[in-house]
Amino acid sequence: MAKIKVTKQKSAINRTQRQKRTLVALGLKNIGQTVEHEATSNILGMVNKVKHLVSVEEA
Repeated sequence: MAKIKVTKQKSAINRTQRQKRTLVALGLKNIGQTVEHEATSNILGMVNKVKHLVSVEEA
């Protein structure tokens, strides 16, 4: 399965509680932090919900 790198680009201040929890579920706390995940449908759906806060690239 393909891997993706997800990097938090923007702050979660003034965002909905759902978006904040999605970032935590992805393992992102600090701006500039990068995590690597398998490109499953669950992960891609979570990334899609916070796409305005993160950047994604193939690993």
